[in-house]
Amino acid sequence: MLLSDIQAVILSTACAREGGFLLPVTAALKGGAVNMVLNSLIKKELAEEILAEPGTPVWRKDEDGTPLTLRVTPAAYAALGMVADTGADSGPEEEPATDMADQPETAPTEADGANTPRKTRQGTKQEALITMLKRPEGASIDEIAAEFGWANHTIRGAIAGALKKKLGLTITSEKLSGRGRTYRIAE
Repeated sequence: MLLSDIQAVILSTACAREGGFLLPVTAALKGGAVNMVLNSLIKKELAEEILAEPGTPVWRKDEDGTPLTLRVTPAAYAALGMVADTGADSGPEEEPATDMADQPETAPTEADGANTPRKTRQGTKQEALITMLKRPEGASIDEIAAEFGWANHTIRGAIAGALKKKLGLTITSEKLSGRGRTYRIAE
């Protein structure tokens, strides 16, 4: 799917946020441009309207006055070559139907998956990016762009959001003469 630079920036930022929320939009857009870009993401099914929880930025109010916000869809993560944030708060309509009132409250432990890095799926662009970054020489922004056809900001977003934040990988970078900024996964 072809994305404009501004769409890719907005989606990359949202995908890096916990919950995948598009708001607030940090891109420098003026006037009605923000609404135009966000509406185009909805039409491309890369964003969806959901009920806005208290304290969440509001996108619009529906005909009943209910506040709505925007969240990226799994298709947005796929368009950027990222693994979807499966830990997103999906709202009360998807909460488990079990009665939790009789169970004691306990904090999640590592056995429950707390602080456990996510795993990458096989055969994805994300897996290919990780393979490139595991090479002893790492990979430069230009090499990654040539391999995937991504814009530079998308590459940096994938490294900072998907690899560092979501997967918990340690990425080092250095500027090498002749290659530019080069990234490598520290093992």
